[in-house]
Amino acid sequence: MVSKRNRTHLDKDSAMPLRRVLQGLDPVTIAAVFCPAQHIGEKQVGDEECFVLKLDTDPSTLSNRSDSTAEIIRHVMVGYFSQRSGLLIHLEDSQLTRIQYPGAEVMYWETTISSSIEDYRPVDGVMVAHSGRSIVNLVRFGYGLQVSTRMEELWSIDDVVFNVPGLSSECFLPPEDIQRQQ
Repeated sequence: MVSKRNRTHLDKDSAMPLRRVLQGLDPVTIAAVFCPAQHIGEKQVGDEECFVLKLDTDPSTLSNRSDSTAEIIRHVMVGYFSQRSGLLIHLEDSQLTRIQYPGAEVMYWETTISSSIEDYRPVDGVMVAHSGRSIVNLVRFGYGLQVSTRMEELWSIDDVVFNVPGLSSECFLPPEDIQRQQ
């Protein structure tokens, strides 16, 4: 998939991470990711009645993603899906990490991302989100310290093309980057 979108100063790399897939750009992957999720109820999000699915990362996966200085304690995703269309319209992703370097005090980082996914349009028979908004809250705490940072990202897509030769399925590139590579 190729996307032309608005770039921010936070986005210097041309390849986009898997997070873009979960923001609604690939409904097939979203369905696969949320397949083992637990239904936790219904909720009104904006004008949409939604069913809510919660996905807790199991302890063995958290352990495999941790290393000697960083232990991921919790990672939870909650997806709000339209009861009318079945499409993801809101995503909350939260991760708590314990960090301790030799000789240093223990610190904790909590990252929470709240994303609204909007403007779904059909592209080659697949409904693809064409805009959204994500709010990221980073909180660092421990040893009598608490520091918070808040960032916001607005994104939009002007053009989408599927099955671009040489592009991995986890990423997408703005069209101008594809032209330079060819």
